[in-house]
Amino acid sequence: MTFFNDVVIVGVAESELGKVPHMSPVDLMAQASVRALGEAGLNKNDVDGLFSASAYYQMPTLTLADYLGIIPKYMDSTNTGGSSFVSHVAHAAMAISNGMCEVALITYGSTQRTDGGFVSSTESFAFEDPFGHAYPISSYALAAQRHMYKYGTTRDQLSEVAVSTRKWASMNEKAKFRTPISHEDVANSPLISSPLTKLDSCLVTDGGAALVLTSKEKAKKLNIKPVFIWGYGESTDHRRISSMHDLTTTSAKYAGESAYEMAGVSPKDIDFLELYDAFTINVLLFLEDLGFCEKGEGGRFVEDGTIAPGGKLPVNTNGGGLSYCHPGMYGLFLLVEAVRQLRGESGKRQVHNSRLSLINGNGGTLSSEVTMILSNEQK
Repeated sequence: MTFFNDVVIVGVAESELGKVPHMSPVDLMAQASVRALGEAGLNKNDVDGLFSASAYYQMPTLTLADYLGIIPKYMDSTNTGGSSFVSHVAHAAMAISNGMCEVALITYGSTQRTDGGFVSSTESFAFEDPFGHAYPISSYALAAQRHMYKYGTTRDQLSEVAVSTRKWASMNEKAKFRTPISHEDVANSPLISSPLTKLDSCLVTDGGAALVLTSKEKAKKLNIKPVFIWGYGESTDHRRISSMHDLTTTSAKYAGESAYEMAGVSPKDIDFLELYDAFTINVLLFLEDLGFCEKGEGGRFVEDGTIAPGGKLPVNTNGGGLSYCHPGMYGLFLLVEAVRQLRGESGKRQVHNSRLSLINGNGGTLSSEVTMILSNEQK
C-alpha cells in the first residue's frame, strides 16, 4: 500500500465540546475544520478533498462544502458508524496519492447532548427490537455478559477500565469529567443494561473534530510536525449483534492483523493505544483481539493500573469516550489524540518517548472495526 508513503497528517482540532446549544452540527464541523486548517497553516480554500459521515445529514460533505463556500474536487461520505473517520484517512490517502486531491479535510459534528441524546433513525432490527433490546447498550451488555461467563471476567475488571480512563481525563482540561472515581463508584452507579452501569457507558456530548492530510511535498512547505501512516486494516462480520459470530471476538482481530502486516510491526512495538471505548467491555475485547493479551485475559491484563497513567501500556490518554467526550461517533477524536501525543503536545498526560500509536475505531455494535498505526517517524 505505497500510497500511504505519499501523505502525512498535518492538522487536527476539536470544536467546542460538552453542551453547545447555540451551534448546529455543521457549525461544529466548520469550527473544528477552520481550527485544524489553521494549525496546519492552511485555509478553507486550500481544501479540495472533503470527507465526513453523519447521523444528522444524508449528504454531509455537500452540507459542509455549501457552508464553507468551497468547491472540492473529491468527496467521500462513507458511513460505518464511529469507525468511519479512521477509514476516511485511508480513503483520503488513496485520493491524494492518485492525484484526485491535494489537501483532504476529514470532519464530524454532533449536537447529541443538546438534542437529548437521541438522533432519529428508521433502521430497525427484527430479531432484537421486539424483545426490549435497548440500542446500543444492550448489544454491548450481551458481549460483556458472555465474556464474564466464558472467561470469568469480573465486575472489578470492567470497572478498572473506567477508573483508569478517568485518571487520564483528570489531566485533560477539555474532558467532560475529571474527578477521580473508584471501582465502587462504577459498580454502584445506576444499572443501565446488566452488567453495564452508567459509568461503564460513554458520555453523551456535543462536539466536533477535524483532521487534515496532504501530500508530503506540500507538507514540506508548512511549518508543522507531520505524522505518518504506517499501517491500516478494516473488517466486519455482522451488522446486528444477534448475527455476531462470537460475542467475545470482534473483527478488530482481522483489522489489526492487516495493520500490523502493512506496518511491519507487532503489538510489542506499540507505545500507546487509542481504543473506541463506547463501553468498558470494548477495551477488554480490543486489547485481546489486537494481540496485547490472550483471548479471555483482557480483564486480568488491565488490573493494577496497566492501562492507566504510569502503567506499562497507556490506553485512551485523553480520557476516552467514557470521560472526555462522545458526541455520537467518536472515531475522529481517537485520531486527534494520537496525533497530539505523537507530536508531544499533550502536556501532563504526555506519553514520553512515544513513536508508534495504534488506533482502533468501532462502528455499529462491535460491527465495523478499523485499525490504523501512526508514527512520528517516516517509515
